[in-house]
Formats: sequence, C-alpha cells, structure tokens
Amino acid sequence: MIRRPTSSPVPSGRAMPAQRLVQQGMAIGLLACAGTGVAIAAAPTGPGGYPNRAIRMLVPFPPGGATDILARITGARLTEVWGQTVVIDNRPGAGGTIGAAIAAKSNPDGYTLVMGTNASHAIAPSLYPRLPYSPLKDFAPITLVANVPQALMVHPSLPVKDVKELIAYARTKPGTLNYSSAGTGTPGHLGLELFQMMSGTKMVHVPFSGGAPGLAALVGGQVQVMADNMNSALPMIKSGKVRAIAVTTAQRSVALPDTSTVAEQALPGFDSGSWFGLFAPAGTPKEIIAALNAEVVRMLKAADVRERMLQQGAEPAPNTPAQFEQLIRSDIARWAKVIQVSGTKVD
Repeated sequence: MIRRPTSSPVPSGRAMPAQRLVQQGMAIGLLACAGTGVAIAAAPTGPGGYPNRAIRMLVPFPPGGATDILARITGARLTEVWGQTVVIDNRPGAGGTIGAAIAAKSNPDGYTLVMGTNASHAIAPSLYPRLPYSPLKDFAPITLVANVPQALMVHPSLPVKDVKELIAYARTKPGTLNYSSAGTGTPGHLGLELFQMMSGTKMVHVPFSGGAPGLAALVGGQVQVMADNMNSALPMIKSGKVRAIAVTTAQRSVALPDTSTVAEQALPGFDSGSWFGLFAPAGTPKEIIAALNAEVVRMLKAADVRERMLQQGAEPAPNTPAQFEQLIRSDIARWAKVIQVSGTKVD
C-alpha cells in the first residue's frame, strides 16, 4: 500500500488483485482520517519528530492474503496521518518465519515493522526446532490488529450438517476423512488437530502450500473437511460450493452470525482461529511503540476501517502492548501442547 499502484510488484497486463487491495487500503486510510478528524499528511507526532522518513512494514506471507490486506490497511492509515510512506514488503515462506526473522534482525529504530500472526509468533516456537528468533525476546509487541475466525467446512457431498454429525461420522469411519490446510503448523491444521484430540476422532491431514489450493481441494471434493480463515471461506460458503457447519473461535463470527461455534455445538472450550498483530524489533524505543500503538488503535476504532475489515471477515481487536504480549505467551503454551500430543512436525 503503500506504494502507488503503478509501482506494485504485480506484473502489468493481467488481473492484479494486490493492486486493487492497495487502492482499497488507501481509500480506507482517507476515510479513517476523515472519520476521526485527523488531518491528511499531518506532521509527525512521535518522539524526536518520528517518523521523518519511510517505514518498511514486512508481511511474512504473499500478497492478497489476510495478513497482506490488514498490513495494507494499517500502512495506508499511517501514511496518510504521518505523511511518510509505509512500504509493504512481502517476504513469504516457512509459515511466516522468514519475514519474521528479517524483522527480528532489523535496526530497532521504528522504521521496520512486521505484521505477525499466531503462526509466526505463537505456533512457530514449538514447530521449528531451530527457529532463528524468539517471539518474546526479539520483538516489541505494538498491538493486536484483528482476529479472523475460521469456518469449519465440509464438502456438500458429505452427509453431515453440524459438528455432532461430523464427529459421529468420523468416529464410525476413522482415517477415511481427509482435511486440507494452508500448510503444516498453520492455524487451520492445528485447529483440526485440536478438534480430533477433543472429539476422539481421526482424520487424515493433507497440507497444501497455501489456503487457496487447500480450499480448492475442498471445493473439488479431493478432501472432505477444512477449517479456513473467514475472508477466504466466505465466497465459497455463500456460493454453496462448500457447507459451513461451525465457527472455530470461542465467539460467533460477525460475518456468519447465524452459524454457531464448535464449542456451542459439541466441544465446550474449543477455540481456534487466526490473529494478526503489529510488532517492532526488540529495543525499539518505548516512546515510538506508544506512538504507533496510539495511532493504530485510533485507526481500528474508526467506523469506516472497522466496516472494511469486517467485510473481509476480520474483526478489529486493538489492545495494549502488555495485553498483546500476554496473548502471545498464552498461545505459545496452548499450541505447544497440541503440537506435542499430535506429533506435528515440519517436513
């Protein structure tokens, strides 16, 4: 986003969803400014005139996904308010750990940020034996940006209409149901590992190199079950190509308010989904962290920004750096247990 569309890395002459996301995000930034009474291109308000040059925001996943969309919305807002360009730098790979590692080793001056996820900052420590960073020691949390519930979906040919029926079917035919995910160790994978642990079922994991091919496999009937982020799942659900039988988070999704949760239907205490948050390298001055937190929290409370995120299936969830750190600590412990019991390993 933060580059103008003409400088997008997507080649010209073909459909360019990332460019459209840039344009949408820039529009959201303008609306947010208008809605909160903040002047466009206002003078920097951080310590020492921060920021006085461009900021790089690393996105450890490819363009077009939930992490990228939220980073571009956030970057656009900061660009318009502070008058300094926020450059989105996509560095995908290894469940978000490549981009996160780059951020961890960057100069802690406030000019390198990263939009991290529970995959890169809560799951990775137990999944990768030689992780090149510590989510707690090498990063300064700024704020949680959004939660993205996942939809638990089945192929329409599967004769189940709710979670209880899925559990009953899986118990009678152990090892015959296949479920896809965006990759080993992703929230969609580990969420269904947790589901099997709590329900006493056994399904076969079929990992893909991203959410899109995993969802395509469900639509095509190559797999029968999948839990995927709401922003990706909604179009397939609304078109009837897949059947949503539950929401995976503890609370119902704003995007699917009439669809009850896994916990409500059959497994009390079940909670799984994706979260996205903004980090800086450890050692970044606290005054800069505070300035970033204040501005991003203000953005997330703006009505227009909130509505745009909700349309994407993301639910804004601003908090303090201390609250965000506590979430990371609790999630690291929670997913470590699931990884250990399930025997999940990366290839």
